[in-house]
Amino acid sequence: MAEIPDKPVLEGLEQKWDRAWNDAGTYRFDRAAAEAAGRAGVYSIDTPPPTASGSLHIGHVFSFTHTDIKARFERMRGKSVFYPMGWDDNGLPTERRVQNYYGVRCDPSLAYDGEFTPPFEGTTKTIKPADQIPISRRNFIELCERLTVEDEKQFEAVFRQLGLSVDWDQTYRTISDDTIRTSQLAFLRNIERGEAYQALAPTLWDIDFRSAIAQAELEDRDQQAAYHRLAFHASDGSGDVHIETTRPELLPACVALVAHPDDQRYQPLFGSTVRTPLFDVEVPVLAHPLAQPDKGSGIAMICTFGDMTDIIWWRELDLPNRTILGKDGRVVADAPEVIVSESGRAAYARLAGKTVFSAKKAVVELLEASGELIEVSKPFSHPVKFFEKGDRPLEIVSTRQWYIRNGARDEKLRERLIAFGREMSWHPDFMRVRYENWTEGLTGDWLVSRQRFFGVPIPVWYRLDAQGERDYAKVIVPDLADLPVDPTVDVPTGYTEDQRGVPGGFDAERDIFDTWATSSLTPQLVGGWERDEDLWNLVSPFDLRPQGQDIIRTWLFSTMLRSVLEDDRAPWTDAAVSGFIVDPDRKKMSKSKGNVVTPADILSTHGSDAVRYWAASSRLGADAAFDPQNPTQVKIGRRLAIKILNAAKFVLSFPVPDDATITHALDASMLATLDRVVLDATKALEAYDHARALEVTESFFWTFCDDYLELVKERAYDRTDVGQASAALALRTALSTLLRLLAPVVSFATEEAWSWFEEGSIHTAPWPEPLGDAGDPAVLTAVGEALIGIRRAKTEAKASQKTPVSRVVLGAPADRLAALRLAEGDLKAVGRIMDLTYVEAADTAVVEIELGEA
Repeated sequence: MAEIPDKPVLEGLEQKWDRAWNDAGTYRFDRAAAEAAGRAGVYSIDTPPPTASGSLHIGHVFSFTHTDIKARFERMRGKSVFYPMGWDDNGLPTERRVQNYYGVRCDPSLAYDGEFTPPFEGTTKTIKPADQIPISRRNFIELCERLTVEDEKQFEAVFRQLGLSVDWDQTYRTISDDTIRTSQLAFLRNIERGEAYQALAPTLWDIDFRSAIAQAELEDRDQQAAYHRLAFHASDGSGDVHIETTRPELLPACVALVAHPDDQRYQPLFGSTVRTPLFDVEVPVLAHPLAQPDKGSGIAMICTFGDMTDIIWWRELDLPNRTILGKDGRVVADAPEVIVSESGRAAYARLAGKTVFSAKKAVVELLEASGELIEVSKPFSHPVKFFEKGDRPLEIVSTRQWYIRNGARDEKLRERLIAFGREMSWHPDFMRVRYENWTEGLTGDWLVSRQRFFGVPIPVWYRLDAQGERDYAKVIVPDLADLPVDPTVDVPTGYTEDQRGVPGGFDAERDIFDTWATSSLTPQLVGGWERDEDLWNLVSPFDLRPQGQDIIRTWLFSTMLRSVLEDDRAPWTDAAVSGFIVDPDRKKMSKSKGNVVTPADILSTHGSDAVRYWAASSRLGADAAFDPQNPTQVKIGRRLAIKILNAAKFVLSFPVPDDATITHALDASMLATLDRVVLDATKALEAYDHARALEVTESFFWTFCDDYLELVKERAYDRTDVGQASAALALRTALSTLLRLLAPVVSFATEEAWSWFEEGSIHTAPWPEPLGDAGDPAVLTAVGEALIGIRRAKTEAKASQKTPVSRVVLGAPADRLAALRLAEGDLKAVGRIMDLTYVEAADTAVVEIELGEA
């Protein structure tokens, strides 16, 4: 046991106890004990791997603290806690950070340079893509590896300072060999079962990242636009048809006009054709229920492709594809074959090579010159699809991609996903509705391929025909024993390297998996799936998936999908979903808004226990405001942590005789009240309500310090008092219980205080159980009310609390008077009262008081 310092302080506790916990293996997963206890004795957590691209923000501290509280509680309840940590270090955010950090960009056509040195190391400059130095894919990946490792070291340091009770021996990276093997194995099984497939189709495309984007990664952002009213010409010469569009630059890609089947204005036109302005292409006029009669002129042009509705119309109406935008976001050089008129091809030549913005300007100028632009509306704001990490609106480009079936077109699979979601417990429960709404609203299968560089390679090759073209119907997959593989480096069985890229040989898939295609397998990555069967059976299905509400549609849904496809079950029994951190103006903190707070300074300035307290004060699913200039809840938490140390020092100053028993009514009352707190806090933590557990515990802790300690300290000091041993025992018992109740939240101060009188860590000590004390809680309540009244009377008389009281008359209801008499000696001692009498009254209050000489 440690020596009690003369003046306990919080400073230095994080470093002290992190070292001690690490050296002792306090939070290490005890596999032998877990195997002895079986699955019921294990509590496993599917920890969210933060993206290793920059720095952590205060939201990470917020949500990870919620998980840590539950982990600590279950550990103290005797469970073997499997609490790993992962780093999500592959994907677009990492690549963008590397580009900005080193001033480079990847060019796969370049050869590897073993002597390459990046032009910058952590530049603060804004480097335009055109000014970034092109380097080979291998050089680029090496820089990604280098930077993510450094980021991960900083992340771990912050999490250790925060006091996360993670088993740091159970860590993983989403780009390691084990991870690549697991991800590739799961995908090959998807192919084998017909759940993964390849298709050439319209794809949401980010022109900056030059990659396809999945539905789950979209967000709407308001953008300025204007309606352009254009004149299409009836093919039979009967007149013009006016349409309104915000995207006149897509006019060369027009394949039809569409109106609602019930729209009387256009029913005579259904089945006829019109000719497009400028380009003079004949297109049909069709009916579809998605057309909106009250929008614009009520009839729209279908282009390939302006938005998601265009894709639906294109599919359901079986229309041709005349895509004119390339992967760089510019109009392609070759005009669609249907543009045959000399004027039409000349008009298209004016657009070729232009960006969307420039092409729009050019088309408007041509329409004005031709007289086919009827009107342009005033600008207005409307939602446009963006990649959540992108800077420019997405375009729709026809590309060949890999997909995994997700229930969008498979009703039975969708029903299974919803059913398994309902079998789980959600905290809070309303988050389940968000999951169901997302699942029911899916419009397409999950696009899992990305045209990027730093990630898990898609493990396939393609046979090349006699002309050297890929035969997409004959995909070559590796032997499972050969995983992990990189198709751009490795050679498929039965081929040699000199057959790469030549007719009759093979070609490598160069795409990588979307990062969610790997992160969707976090239970498998940490749980030993297909690598350590005994561990997998011991920890899965996992007990808890903790995460943010904004990635229900990505991480939670995709993990559920992979588990249902592979094991036909939910991957966890419970999901705990944290709210957002918002700034003082109640705006969500995000890097794009520039209002993110990094946690390092806050932790150092106020202490980790104070920050943990702030996080624990918010319930799951509830947003929490944070003002770095005035973090009120953090300051309250610091005050609590300091009080814990000082109260423990004071309580431990009273030795407890070996034969001590509880003999005093006030002591028994306090312990009986504490029993209720233990029951309430335990019930709350079992239900994932850490805020309620903290609330009831903290409330009693201050009652204990402000009332009970004051009431019994005179008796506890007086070795001649027959009640001294009872007071000392009650104080020590309450301290032990309160420290353990507070330990999941205020982890450093409680560990420090515990070390002053107990062996081992408080975080592996048994969770407190009710003592079953027969005391009456009403005694502590009644005496506490009376003490408040006496203190108030002295304050109103402008007298010190140490001023003696010659005489006082207390009024209280009859049942309260009986309780007061049981603790009269303590009340008289703390109030310095010579003569105490009682009268029956409606409420507890001081009826008369006479102060003595100070």
